[in-house]
Amino acid sequence: MKKIGILTGGADCPGLNSVIRAVVRKGMQEGYVVTGIKNGWVGLVDYDTRILDLRLTSGILDKGGTILGTSRIKPQEDPRQMEKIIENYKRSGIDFLIAVGGEETLKTALALHKEGSVKVVGVPKSIDNALSGTDYAFGFDTAVNIATECIDRLHTTAESHHRIIVVEVMGRYTGWIALEAGLAGGADVILVPEIPVDIKKVCEALKARHRRGKNFSIIVVSEGAKIEGYADEPIAVSNMERRRYGNVGELIAKIIEEKTGYETRVSVLGHIQRGGAPTAYDRVIGTQFGVKAVEFGEEGKFGQMVSLRDNALQSVSLEKAVEQHKSIDMKLYEMAEVFIVN
Repeated sequence: MKKIGILTGGADCPGLNSVIRAVVRKGMQEGYVVTGIKNGWVGLVDYDTRILDLRLTSGILDKGGTILGTSRIKPQEDPRQMEKIIENYKRSGIDFLIAVGGEETLKTALALHKEGSVKVVGVPKSIDNALSGTDYAFGFDTAVNIATECIDRLHTTAESHHRIIVVEVMGRYTGWIALEAGLAGGADVILVPEIPVDIKKVCEALKARHRRGKNFSIIVVSEGAKIEGYADEPIAVSNMERRRYGNVGELIAKIIEEKTGYETRVSVLGHIQRGGAPTAYDRVIGTQFGVKAVEFGEEGKFGQMVSLRDNALQSVSLEKAVEQHKSIDMKLYEMAEVFIVN
């Protein structure tokens, strides 16, 4: 009996269920039994699995989150967990594993591939589009659309109350969501992690905008943005031995209000960007990634990740996929500057 295993690790994301559904459909077509591993890598540590079939994966295409559950652990940093994963992988009789996730999930997959005991194929999931090795990761399009809708709504209340509104979006290391949602939503200032924030310049730009008769502004900022001269501020706090990002929007709003006198408010979108139904594009690309992952397994392309490059599905090594964060397209950022205050 041929078996495929699939797990979804890291943070949840719209489009995960489309990948699961596609793996089950394609896998069964190729004669595999598909084993769903519950709660990411935890499911292989604890041997918590279930067989997936057409009935269980029917009607999930439009649902956010993941029917398999997820978790955030780093087994590659714990030898005992790695041993349990390898032991339970062998015990399950799985021929190869499809690991769907972002940077940390795929780093574990890479470590297991290098160890040589687990045959694994990666699928990229990243709402902030930060994975190198692929032009696009599913979940990003949904996050951008949600953030854009929120910015559209905030425009009307900002204008009515003559306020500055700082909109904090996700993006720990890269500013893809801030850039594309800010551009699509007509933001007046876009602040990203790749470019240190000159808060004095931002305040001067807002004052200039007010002098031109615009008594409201929308500022979109990535949660991982860094403010020049404020390195010691509590932008990130420790939480269970990992950094939880946030609060940068609050800090920016506080500084703006102090330096300009303009009433300033903050809207932190947070997990709103992760939840709910995926866009049509994320459903389609998630489906394509899932089918291609099964094909890679059939072809023996282990240690590889499904990649979208130049609008075509390709393979890229897991090592290449996680070697660095993919920074924003600076040409697009320069284009955005045409429409935002200087």
